[in-house]
Amino acid sequence: MATEGPPEETKVSDRGMVTIPATLRRRLDIEPGDKLRWTIDDDGELSVEVVKERRGAFDDFEPVAMGGGGSETHDIARHENDSPLSERD
Repeated sequence: MATEGPPEETKVSDRGMVTIPATLRRRLDIEPGDKLRWTIDDDGELSVEVVKERRGAFDDFEPVAMGGGGSETHDIARHENDSPLSERD
C-alpha cells in the first residue's frame, strides 16, 4: 500500500507502547479489540498486519421466527417419538 503524504511517526513509550495515528486507524478501519501482527522478514523489514477482531460465528445472521409468541423454546434435538420432558423437583 502506497503512502499518501509524509510518513507518520510515533514515539515508543518506556513501556513499549505506541499510538497508531488517527489517520491510519481510519484508513485501515482499525477498531478497539483488533490486533496487530508484527513480522520481520530476512532483510530486517518490519511489517504490521491488522487482524480484525472476530465476533461469534452467527453474529451477522438475522434471527429467524420459529413460531409462537417468543416465550416458547424449541428443542431441535428431540425426536418426534420421544416422550415429553418433565421438570424435576
